[in-house]
Formats: sequence, structure tokens, C-alpha cells
Amino acid sequence: MGYIQEARENHVKKKVEEALRSKMKQKALKECDHYALKYAECATGRTISVVWQCRQQAKELNNCLHQHTNDAVLEKMKREYTLQQDAKGS
Repeated sequence: MGYIQEARENHVKKKVEEALRSKMKQKALKECDHYALKYAECATGRTISVVWQCRQQAKELNNCLHQHTNDAVLEKMKREYTLQQDAKGS
């Protein structure tokens, strides 16, 4: 499949892309809830020291979030959306 054809297939309107991004972020937060709770537990009662005391928990949370919120995931969601729309149109 050529680059131009792939770009056309994954093209969606700006509002749709924004909605898909929002959905992707919500799903990521749900998937990474365990790490968010660990970070929140570590951060409870701390102020400035949270930066160095909770560094590992923050890193784990960020790694998890990045796995679920990257360009590859968004492109996959766009393809799925496009396929759904094509199926509805048929």
C-alpha cells in the first residue's frame, strides 16, 4: 500500500480526530489506573519531595500512559473509525 493511499484511508475530520484523541486518553487512564494509584499513594502528604521520592512511580505511570497514547494507537483508532464509517455507508 502506498503512502498516499494510506494517508487517504486514515484521514478523518479534525473534530473526529479530537474525539478519538480524547477517547484514547480516557482509555489510557483506565488501563494505567494501577500506576496512577501507586503514584497518588506515594504523593499523599508530600509537597516538594514528591519529585524525588515518587520518581519511580511517576516513571512507571508515564511509561504506561505512553504505551496507550502514541501515534500508532491513534492511527489504529482512525483506521477502525474509517472502516466503521465505510461499513455504515455500504
